Amino acid sequence: MEKHCVGLALACCFLMSVAAAQNAPEDPVHSELRALRVELVDAVSKGDIDSVLNHLSPDVVVTWQNAEVCRGRQGVRDFFQRMGKQSFKGYKVPPTPDDLTIMYNGDTGVSFGSSVGRFNVLGKEFDFHNRWTATVVKENGRWLVASYHVSWNALDNPLLASAETGLSWIGGIALVIGLAVGWLVGRRSPRKLNG
Repeated sequence: MEKHCVGLALACCFLMSVAAAQNAPEDPVHSELRALRVELVDAVSKGDIDSVLNHLSPDVVVTWQNAEVCRGRQGVRDFFQRMGKQSFKGYKVPPTPDDLTIMYNGDTGVSFGSSVGRFNVLGKEFDFHNRWTATVVKENGRWLVASYHVSWNALDNPLLASAETGLSWIGGIALVIGLAVGWLVGRRSPRKLNG
């Protein structure tokens, strides 16, 4: 009986601590980080590279979907000038975090989530579902992105699906042509008579 009472008391304490944690006020840092996200998404959507760079740490490291890595603000500027306008056409769903940023020592955080970007590849537009991870740091009183890694599923994406569809069409057309050629060759070849 005593063990049951102790177990019940511990369970009650645990439930009360969970309820208290759920009702605890949110750390104001998360509002600051939400503002950073809104400003960055707005700058990227407008193609305002100077505003984007203003939200990046000077030593930022970015890994893009094509596995290219940029280091520093100038590296990101060069990438945008070379690739950004040609292929990226904006967000269908802007970068959205899965959860609150995981904080370390009050001046560093790791955020992760998803987005859907619109890209022009080989003259066709595709929507790519991305997963991303970002590290943010507080430098001179401002939150800045220190690293960003974005990727899409290499085994399940619209570019791969389009290639598979194209190969199916090519295979079907080749089969029809092969059957037609076989039929024509069969009709033209002399038939041997028995007897």
